[in-house]
Amino acid sequence: MGGIQGWHLVIIIVLALLLFGAPKLPGMARSMGQSLRIFKSEVRKMKDDDEDPKGETIDGHVVDPKTDEKND
Repeated sequence: MGGIQGWHLVIIIVLALLLFGAPKLPGMARSMGQSLRIFKSEVRKMKDDDEDPKGETIDGHVVDPKTDEKND
């Protein structure tokens, strides 16, 4: 009882070939790879946004720390 073994992998591959057919598998693998790349880049952008805040939120409004509003 220690995870996936070699014969489990063979059964999964045979089932995939029977369900989807050999010609469709490369296209499916390519689209999955593209989806994973997009997902990784979006996660990376979210992490970058968290590390570099653009301003503070006050009462639902974003205040840019670079601008200095003066009420004279």
